[in-house]
Amino acid sequence: MRKRYIILTAALLPILGACSKSELDLYPYNTAAQEVAYETEEDMELAVNGMYYGIRASGSYYNGTWNIVADAMSDNLIINQAGRRSLNDYQRWNLKPGATEYGLFAGGYTMARRANAILENIDKFPAGPFHDNTKGQALAIRGMVYFDMSRVYGKTYTNATDNDLTIPYVTTTDPTILPAKEPVKGFYDKVLADLNQALTLIDANNGTGKLNKAAVAGLLSRVNLYKGDYAAVITAANAALGATPDLPGIADFPRIWTDQTEKGVLFKVINNLTDNINTQGVNYYQPVSGELKSEYVVEYNFMQLFTDADIRKSTYIRTSPFSGNDYNNVIKYNGGAGKAQGVCDAKVLRTAEVLLNRAEAYYRSGNEPAALADLNLLKANRYTGFTDINLSGQALLDEILKERRLELAFEGDRFWDLKRRHQSIQRDGTKGDRADGSGIPYVATALTLDADDYRFQLPIPIVETNYNKNLVQNPGY
Repeated sequence: MRKRYIILTAALLPILGACSKSELDLYPYNTAAQEVAYETEEDMELAVNGMYYGIRASGSYYNGTWNIVADAMSDNLIINQAGRRSLNDYQRWNLKPGATEYGLFAGGYTMARRANAILENIDKFPAGPFHDNTKGQALAIRGMVYFDMSRVYGKTYTNATDNDLTIPYVTTTDPTILPAKEPVKGFYDKVLADLNQALTLIDANNGTGKLNKAAVAGLLSRVNLYKGDYAAVITAANAALGATPDLPGIADFPRIWTDQTEKGVLFKVINNLTDNINTQGVNYYQPVSGELKSEYVVEYNFMQLFTDADIRKSTYIRTSPFSGNDYNNVIKYNGGAGKAQGVCDAKVLRTAEVLLNRAEAYYRSGNEPAALADLNLLKANRYTGFTDINLSGQALLDEILKERRLELAFEGDRFWDLKRRHQSIQRDGTKGDRADGSGIPYVATALTLDADDYRFQLPIPIVETNYNKNLVQNPGY
């Protein structure tokens, strides 16, 4: 994709680091990996670890800014004028090629390239559990990463025409290709093909920090929800959740975010003391003289949706003063137990999301009783003293979508979810950044983003379009 793409794939650096210079001198700098790096199962395991490391290290992905960009660009957060005003252009929808670009493009293709290298070499190994599980993980990572990239850079399936294009679905490590954009709908077909094949191959248990069969099924429920294939959502969600969904209750829920339990977590990216990446926490605030100096705070109207009986309110938010004014600070990423401030594992997929995917799919398929049952199950594990509610019609759908917004708040869902549902963003220009709604409101030029606005697709980095003339910039930029 890029001129520097011809550099040896970083997935193999752990392997090549063990080689002497004389050994490397025997091969051209961009072919040594394919010829010597995949000879044993240990080599392949290192490549798999390198693939996962790419997710951990990418500054624009799950361990980086993914947990704030979608909330800052929507209506969950408002910039705190007392902070550093980071990501201000994102909140204002003022992104420009070459000036303000989201880094997932380069990072995403790097991660996909690592998966492609594994897939190009896995058939050197005999059929069996090792072959299948390794191939399944690489397919799943590639499908997951490309789906997220398409959420950022392309329209969603249900909003796209047959002529709407998204990024190229690259399946080779060939550094010389100059691929063009391709149709959104065909791109989704490729994502689903990778994930569905992965589901047949991957192990049920690969340990913490790696994808497994339930996680891949959960990803399929997510992608199919965006596609609008509700029968497939339900099938995938059933496979991920099983007969008794592992849904953490009120006592366990806060412990997810301090890395004290994996209950209800289908896939997370490990961020240990050695990694010590604090980006997730710093995205939201920094401690200053015993107070929280927040970059973004919870938007006033959204804050009113959290009730005191909701365990998510105290788990996600803390109202506290900074320089004499109270703010509703996001504390969801305070840090794992025994870890430094802001250092915690990145929760990529949870059973709660899959349950909400299924609830919405049941509703849109006409099965309101099943949708209501899923909604009540979630609420029973979030609200103290909850008793089942009885809703139907639009009121039921509204409640499912409200619970989705509350549950997945500050996890990188809101902007893409509004885009999926083809809904405009309408911000309140009368409420400010302080806890009581006073203070500085959204700027007047960033109050409404129409559902058809080109800025729902972010710009492709200009270095990419400059080098690859087949890669056309997204419309409007």
